Formats: sequence, structure tokens, C-alpha cells
Amino acid sequence: MKLNRTKILIIIPLIFLSIPAIAMLFTDEVNWTIYDFVIMGILLYGTAFTCELILRMSKSMAVKIVLCSITVILLLLVWAELAVGIFNTKFAGS
Repeated sequence: MKLNRTKILIIIPLIFLSIPAIAMLFTDEVNWTIYDFVIMGILLYGTAFTCELILRMSKSMAVKIVLCSITVILLLLVWAELAVGIFNTKFAGS
């Protein structure tokens, strides 16, 4: 079975979202609500499809790498801010 890039972009975020869901079955240390899963799903799928758009629209490999790297770095910064509030903004709920 050959997976095209779009199917992979749908499957990978689901795998990442299943990690805390499975962890919640075994430990009380992970305590996500449905809100947490929705927000993380939006972040992961938004990043995945933004990178897909960049890969389809850009001609130069260097531009593709730089723009996708910036997109992933932004995802990680937003995720860290939401998780622990590294920038101490209202965005993190602190």
C-alpha cells in the first residue's frame, strides 16, 4: 500500500495526539481535557497543512526548508508557551 503525502499528513498528527491519550490510561501525571486535545490538534494539523502548502507552492528547496523550519519552530514555541508559559503571557493562561 502506497501512502501519499496527504495521508501521511493526516496520520502523523493522530499518532502524536494518541500519545497523551494512551498515557492518560496508565498514569495520573498526564491530565488532558478535550480542550487540550482540540487545541493541540489544531496546532498539529495547522502546522502539517501549512508545510504541505509551502512544499507545493515553493520552487526552491532552500525556501521550502527555511519556511517549513520556521513553521515547526513556531509550533514548538506556541506549544511550550501553552504547556508551561515560558514567556509568561496571558496566552498561556497564567
